[in-house]
Amino acid sequence: MSQESLDIPDILRKYGLRPNKKLGQNFLIDQSSLQNVIFAAQINPADTILEIGPGLGSLTRLLAQQAFRVVAVEVDAGFIPILNDILAQYPNVEIIHGDILKLDPARLVPGSGYLVVANIPYYITSSIIRHLLDTKCLPRRLALTVQLEVANRICALPGDMSLLALSVQVFGKPTIAAHIPAQAFYPPPVVDSAVVCVEIFPEPLVPPTQIDLFFRLAKAGFSQKRKTLRNSISGGMGWSKVKTEQLLLSSGIDPLRRAETLSLEEWQMLVISSDVKS
Repeated sequence: MSQESLDIPDILRKYGLRPNKKLGQNFLIDQSSLQNVIFAAQINPADTILEIGPGLGSLTRLLAQQAFRVVAVEVDAGFIPILNDILAQYPNVEIIHGDILKLDPARLVPGSGYLVVANIPYYITSSIIRHLLDTKCLPRRLALTVQLEVANRICALPGDMSLLALSVQVFGKPTIAAHIPAQAFYPPPVVDSAVVCVEIFPEPLVPPTQIDLFFRLAKAGFSQKRKTLRNSISGGMGWSKVKTEQLLLSSGIDPLRRAETLSLEEWQMLVISSDVKS
């Protein structure tokens, strides 16, 4: 099938539309970069793909040529008729108008083992990842195009950890699969991007019964980065400093350390200690 690039500016003019900055609409138009996303996703012919934010369908067309089925969820109602036109020749593509955060992935793509491909803006990166992974029907892999800085944060190691890094790494192993320059998008953003590939674990590293406690502790720990864990967690969880210090010590963690220095394994130990003594 044709690999000819879509003329995104011309399509937008034809339909009287402009990129919506509030929705973070920067369309990936460079063919080599689009192919890099396809390569990162590691698609098998039998795969079902959940694409979030297909935009005008440049990547969707390529996904449809590789996968058995593509479910494309687009929040911008103005793009739906365009997508229907552009993707009319691909019967294996289902276009859904909606906000992914308000939709149940298990209803969109029943069964585990599907792939998620998404070009997502920074401000909802963490929310989308949590939403996708807080479900019984887990995807096998995520291929996410995000700002380069965000990609680096997702893949961070202890010493430079963040709440975003923990939110991803508790569910899977992230790696940066490709770099994408700003000029590969229309309109070009002010920063470069990267494709982050996340291989999802069969089970989260924290048991489902403790995952809420894990996120509560992590959010408390990172809520005041300049404070020690004893102070930030006690304040965020509403615990006394004495109780918090005891929990940290029983987990083998110095109460004077800061949240970004902890490994995922240390957060696991803190969750176990907190769960037992709560």
